[in-house]
Amino acid sequence: MTKLASLTAAALLFTGCYHATIETGRAPSPQQIDIPWANSFVYGLVPPATVDAEAECASGVARVETQHSFLNGLVQLLTWGIYTPMHITVTCASGEEEEAYLPVVRTEEEFTAAVESGDPFLFPLD
Repeated sequence: MTKLASLTAAALLFTGCYHATIETGRAPSPQQIDIPWANSFVYGLVPPATVDAEAECASGVARVETQHSFLNGLVQLLTWGIYTPMHITVTCASGEEEEAYLPVVRTEEEFTAAVESGDPFLFPLD
């Protein structure tokens, strides 16, 4: 029994905190949306509500970080994984860089001309 208790304690002590970061390539601004206790359930199978970054980040999003802090993990452990809170941080973009260049093809003739020229990215956005 002592061996089982030791293995259980070691498993709990050596587990790391989950952390994922998504970078969009845009320059970050100091403005952030910070949600330290986003409600998630059943080991994350029921995800937290969508963060409405569009309302607060006028220039878009530069980075999204999700993580389970030590306290989030402790609450998850105490509720046997039924309640699985996570920490979400959204960093807004500064809007200083140039907007991405996306191809727009309006007609079949324009598409054919772009493909024949070897560059389908010739058409600027309106």
